[in-house]
This record gives sequence, C-alpha cells and structure tokens, in this order.
Amino acid sequence: MTFSHGPAPAAQERPAASVNQWKTLDKDLKRVSQLERATQFVGRPLVAVGIALIFIVLCGVGASILMGGASGTMIIVAAAAIGAYMALNIGANDVANNMGPAVGANALTMGGALAIAAVFEVGGSLIAGGDVVSTISGGIVDPQMVADPATFIWVMMSALIAAAVWLNVATASGAPVSTTHSIVGGVMGSGIAAAGTAAVNWPTMGQIAASWVISPVLGAIFAAIFLAFIKDRLIEREDKIGAARFWVPLLIGVMCGTFTTYIAMKGLRKLVSLDMSTAILIGLAVGVAATLLAKPYVRRQSEGMENRKKSLKKLFGLPLVISAALLSFAHGANDVANAVGPLAAIVHTVSAHSTANEVAIPFWVMAIGAAGISFGLVLFGPKLIRMVGTEITKLNPMRAYCVALSAAITVIVASALGLPVSSTHIAVGGVFGVGFFREWYAERKARALNLQKGKPLTPEERKRRKLVRRAHFLNIAAAWVITVPATAGIAALLFLVLDRLG
Repeated sequence: MTFSHGPAPAAQERPAASVNQWKTLDKDLKRVSQLERATQFVGRPLVAVGIALIFIVLCGVGASILMGGASGTMIIVAAAAIGAYMALNIGANDVANNMGPAVGANALTMGGALAIAAVFEVGGSLIAGGDVVSTISGGIVDPQMVADPATFIWVMMSALIAAAVWLNVATASGAPVSTTHSIVGGVMGSGIAAAGTAAVNWPTMGQIAASWVISPVLGAIFAAIFLAFIKDRLIEREDKIGAARFWVPLLIGVMCGTFTTYIAMKGLRKLVSLDMSTAILIGLAVGVAATLLAKPYVRRQSEGMENRKKSLKKLFGLPLVISAALLSFAHGANDVANAVGPLAAIVHTVSAHSTANEVAIPFWVMAIGAAGISFGLVLFGPKLIRMVGTEITKLNPMRAYCVALSAAITVIVASALGLPVSSTHIAVGGVFGVGFFREWYAERKARALNLQKGKPLTPEERKRRKLVRRAHFLNIAAAWVITVPATAGIAALLFLVLDRLG
C-alpha cells in the first residue's frame, strides 16, 4: 500500500484561491475607504455652507416673528438675512487678523483660537458694542441728499449686499480686507447712484484713502521697533534668562496698559465715555500693576530653563493669548456696530417712516452681528487665520507679541493724532513689518560675516534670505486698494436694480 504525504492538488488550489479572494477584497475595501475620505473632504465645505444658510434663514424668520406682520416686514426680513450674511463674512475675514499671529506662533491651537475669538467677539459686541451708529458710515454721504425713506432703504440694502459679497470674494481669495472700508465703499457707491457725486463727502473719502498707506506703515514700523528692542535686550544677551526676568514683566505691563487704554478708548463707549487722557491714565495704572504681578510669574516660569532663545519663547505664550483675546473683545465692541449699522438704519427707517443721521441699534440686530461673526469664524475663518499667521512670514511668540502690541499702540497713536486707520491693515502691516525686519537683520549679519571672510554678499545669497512671501504682499496690497472701488461699483449696480424693481 502506497501512502502519499503531500496534499492533494485540489486541496492546494482552494486555499490559494481563497487567499487571492481576500486580497482582492482588501484592495476593494481600501479603494472604498479612500473614496469615503475623498467624499468627506469634498463635502466638508458644503456642510459649512449648509450651516451658514440655515443661520441666515433663521435670522430672517426671527426678524419676521419680532416684527409680527407689521408694515414693511418683508423688507426687514430681507435686510436681516443680508445682515446675517454680512456678519458671517466678517467672522470669516476680519477676525483672522486678531488670531492669526497667535496661531502662527503656536501659542494657540486652531481650535483654541476659534473658541477664544468667538467668546470675546460676542462679549465685546453684546457687552460694550455701540448702541448708536451713524447711518451714513461716518458722514460719507450727505443725509439730505437721500432723505426719501424708500431711496434710503435701497441705498443701505445695496451697501450691505455689496460689502458682504466683497468680503466673501476676498476670503475665498485669501485676502484680509477692511470691513469698515467695505461698508464705506458700498455706501459711497449706492449714494452716488442715488444722488450723484455731489452727495459724497470727498475730504472724508480722501482720509480713508490715506489710511490705506498710513495704517500698514505705522503697524509695520511699531512691530519692527518692538522686535528690534526684544532682539537687543533679550535674544542677543549672554544671560538670556536674567534679561528675561527683568524685561518680560515690563513688556507684559506695557501690553496690559496699552490694551487697557485701547479698550477704554475704542471698546467701552457704550458703558462709559472716557477722554483720551483719562484712558491713558487708567492704562498706566493697569500697566504698573501688571508689571508687579508679572515679576513673580516670570521668575517661576523661568526656573530651570536653559539659557537659550527657545526658552524665551515660552515666556511670551500667555501674554500673546491674552492680547489675542483682548483684540477680539475690542474688535467686537468697535467694528460690529459698523457692520450692522446699515441693518439698524433700515429697521429704523421702515419703523419710523423717516431717515435719521444716527439710530439706536436694537439688541436683536446686535445679536445677529455677534452670532454671525462667531459662526463665520468657526466655519470659514481657519483659512485666513493660517494665511495671516503662517504664510506671510514665520512667526514665533515674540514676533507675534510685537504684532499684537503694535496693533493696539498704532490705534492709540493714530487716534491722538487724528489719523484715519484700519485695524485690519495695521495687524497685517505688523506681520509684514516683523518679516521685513527679520530680512534686514539676517542680511546685515550675513554681510558682516562675509566681510570677515573677505567675500561680498552675492545676489543669490540675498535672494535665499528672503523671509517674506512677496506674492502675498502684492495680493493683499491690491485687495486693499480695490476694496472701496469694488464695493462702490457693486453697490451702485445693485441700487439701480433694486430701485427699478421697487
């Protein structure tokens, strides 16, 4: 009898076929998983857009319920929906300037930045937001020229739509632009379409045009000065920790005092009216107190730290987070009223059947602005936050601190001198200022080193040391320059269409 020790041919074939079958199934499952991930990636923006549309619809429905079927309800419903759309775009675009440096410096995660900004923007809007707003955005158009209530409503509606659309386009293009300039351009364009060029206050428009240059230049200069000071007094010192224990508490005190003055001047007008000298005195008192409190904090934080630049960065983390939060509070208190001003003006005109130079902002209108900014920030803000914080130049906590401090100081100095400035332009200008100072400083050191070696600094070496992305510089500058003309043109066309339909 013969025994076979090997498996039968059929037995050999079946496991091989089974293995191949499972390998094929694994490949198919992998393809399905990749397809699912791709679908989720593509669908993510659609979810954000869907949530935004729901918010806009809810604002319109809420306005309808509040009006209770009174005369002109449909106009107010439409204005509320457009105001919500505008607020979403402010959150997506404008707030990035406050949070971008902190995120770029890794002092805050994206989630932390979104949470802090949302809370403080809402707080600034609802607690300290202006309860009275100019209906013609600071005297851009002569109110007597658009005194007819129906014409006035279409002027404001056109301005609001134009500003919101432009902010949406700018956000999609990755350009941080000024909300106030967008509104001003919209009011100017629809005002010209309604009453001609004679209706526009051209000297005021000239001041706004000047702010395109004044704001970023001042922001850049102050940020560069602060960074030069920090390099000289801390980074380049032999005993970095000893220098930090002396200077960092003072820098924290300067930050706290500056932001107290900034908020007292710009963010508390609804709660209490303070002149500049009083605001500065309050800021000085807070600054001294903050310095004294910061000394033991910095000493504890610096214990056991290595004597190197990386250690210094950790000491600026908390001040940077605080500055970002305070900037958001001041932005919510100061800028949201400008954004919802046209909506408040429409509500007043429909209800009172007359126009006014200034109107009170109803709480529900301010609530739309505050909530819309938060939703816009969370849903669409990360794109601009990353651009401002990481794509212009490399930031660390010390550089980001200089940007935040320069934003507050520039507003205070400009207010004292009566210069028109934009907080958006100042913050972005500060980022560029830090980047260009780093370029100059690195090139100077390289040139000195090459001279020691007896070699000149070649153009190729200089090109390699560029630390600011020129493409962003040109794109952002172009967006700033065309903001007012673009919104003016859109608003003028919209007014002609709405006026004819109305």
